Amino acid sequence: MRIDILTALPRLLDSYFNESILLRARQKGLAEVVVHDLRDFSEDKHRRVDDYPFGGGAGMVMAVAPIHKAIVHLKGQREYDEVIYMSPDGEPLSQPLANRMSSLRNLIILCGHYKGVDERVREHLITREISIGDYVLSGGELPAAVLSDALIRLIPGVLGDETSALSDSFQDGLVAPPVYTRPEEYNGWKVPQVLLSGHEARIQEWRHQQSMERTRDRRPGLLDEVS
Repeated sequence: MRIDILTALPRLLDSYFNESILLRARQKGLAEVVVHDLRDFSEDKHRRVDDYPFGGGAGMVMAVAPIHKAIVHLKGQREYDEVIYMSPDGEPLSQPLANRMSSLRNLIILCGHYKGVDERVREHLITREISIGDYVLSGGELPAAVLSDALIRLIPGVLGDETSALSDSFQDGLVAPPVYTRPEEYNGWKVPQVLLSGHEARIQEWRHQQSMERTRDRRPGLLDEVS
């Protein structure tokens, strides 16, 4: 998978893609993430990519021209499955959506900033809008990193344990059960005995029960979706 990220603040993304699982995925050649500075596509002598909104009002708006030129430049090099805009009013990011999108090959992700982007970008250049939650951030860089992480970790070979991603929260519509590691007892706090039994069927039954109880307590709306 190749992900091209368009942003006016590329340095915000440097550390995220150069650590841990995402770095290893890139080193293995399983994923490629390329961050592009939208200012490189500006014809303004000050490399501006924003301007005042027509009709007045507070804030600045990301201009259509640099974004259009950046997308045309990238599309001249390869075909893209989606051109995504990270937006608070986009389609909510969910595990089923990430599962479906993890099989795509080439993606462009546009990071908004200021008061957003010129609406003509959304009308004519964007194929999908995605939100990571019902709140507003200063820019789309963090949402772009979240989406990239959610997709890349699902690519076969990225995680050390091939079954790890399949046991994550929400893969079966439930939140994940509690997990424990050594020591068996610490400060008087003990690991549930069933996890030490070695009885696989009982362990799986316990985990499913815990997932159901946690989902009922913490995210009851998910049970409606499962049923």
